[in-house]
Amino acid sequence: MILQHGGGQTRHAWKGAGETLGEAGYYAVSIDARGHGDSDWSPDASYEPEMNVQDLIAVSEAIGAEAPILVGASMGGSTGLLAVGTDRLTASALVLVDIAPQVEVKGTQKIKEFMDQKPEGFESLEEVAAAIANYQPQRKRPRNLDGLAKNVRLGSDGRYHWHWDPARRNRTWSMSEHRASLQVAADNLDLPVMLVRGGMSDVLTEEGAQAFLAQCPHAEYVNVTGAAHMVAGDRNDVFSGAVVDFLHRVVPPI
Repeated sequence: MILQHGGGQTRHAWKGAGETLGEAGYYAVSIDARGHGDSDWSPDASYEPEMNVQDLIAVSEAIGAEAPILVGASMGGSTGLLAVGTDRLTASALVLVDIAPQVEVKGTQKIKEFMDQKPEGFESLEEVAAAIANYQPQRKRPRNLDGLAKNVRLGSDGRYHWHWDPARRNRTWSMSEHRASLQVAADNLDLPVMLVRGGMSDVLTEEGAQAFLAQCPHAEYVNVTGAAHMVAGDRNDVFSGAVVDFLHRVVPPI
């Protein structure tokens, strides 16, 4: 199983879910996307969706996964959808987390604004925590801020910066073309699929979820109440339970 995080996140976003999936009998590998976390930054700022697809295929080959289960949130989900829907990667099952071809511009713009704040860096982890709390008011603010250090890097300037390449801000690819490619890919899915939506998400609305289910009528659907766009982080108990139940039925662990 390959776990792919969303834009601006790192592999650590799957910590709780990965542990639950492992306990359920699956071998879960969580990866840092290019330009994120501990993965290298692209020297020519190549962060197009196509590059993420190529990276996913390379990772799958490197770990010897002939038909991996793909679980992806937001950017990671669209990567899996493109890879499978264009017949470039054979997967046993696909779990899309709060992502579908039809997403809301206002919601994605809000994410971009969050990622673009403080390009000069944060003075402290407390300032990082405040920024995250403003973006995710539904979550309780952590008392221990040590975990936040995984989402930022301490620069030579003594300030904390988001743990991704700032060159990603300068997007050169077309979002409308990307969504069109997701639409085409969604028409070609013939494997077990589950769509998980955060009930409070402003990125994937119920309308967007139903549009995908009309395209892929065999897909299963779970709406997680009390969760926003970062479903696994908001309600990992409900999310992981739903995914394990789905996978145990369609791809039982060996």
